[in-house]
Amino acid sequence: MPDEDDARQAPPTGPELREVSDARTLRALAHPVRIKLVEELTIHGPMTATEVGELIGESPTTCSFHLRQLARYGFVEEAGGGRGRARPWRMRHIGLTVPGPGKLDPAGEVAADAFTRLMRDSWFARQQAWQETKGAYPPEWRDAAESSEFLYFLTLEEYTELNQEIRELLLPRFRDRLSDPSRRPPGSVPVELLLLSYPLEMPRPGGGGPGQPPAQQDT
Repeated sequence: MPDEDDARQAPPTGPELREVSDARTLRALAHPVRIKLVEELTIHGPMTATEVGELIGESPTTCSFHLRQLARYGFVEEAGGGRGRARPWRMRHIGLTVPGPGKLDPAGEVAADAFTRLMRDSWFARQQAWQETKGAYPPEWRDAAESSEFLYFLTLEEYTELNQEIRELLLPRFRDRLSDPSRRPPGSVPVELLLLSYPLEMPRPGGGGPGQPPAQQDT
């Protein structure tokens, strides 16, 4: 997500996706205030501790402390200009990835789970806020909003392939607008799209699925 006005733009190269696999770094990020700071700086671009504190309901002192901690672990940096608490901060990277299960050490797995829980809490809180306030939006924006569920029967290979195809479709699309505000067309607003997929049942021995007999074994 983005930087906002021309005076506070990111470097010409633009922020890049960051992979985080270190347990200590994940623990540093897994804090409700720090996640809020990252989200607001990503959406609204560089802000001071006072400005971002007004958005998330925290004091400038609290935000300043957590911004310094985020800077220590390479998530944010000073955007230049300002003094003291009036210094604007910006994201160093737009978005991050965490290696999947089995690719982290035990401490990393625990830290990744804690971070993921906080992120999902934040996603669902915003989704609930939309449900509660959507009546105030113009009808055409309410009509454009999506809430769907799809159910498939997939093999592991099909499941992996489907997720990969969706990522390849979604990740590059409109991504340049996150780091370059000049690319956002008039009338555009931040839109969050959540993609969750998960098996509803454990795989059965022999490969049989729900409503199917197990695969026949040669004897």
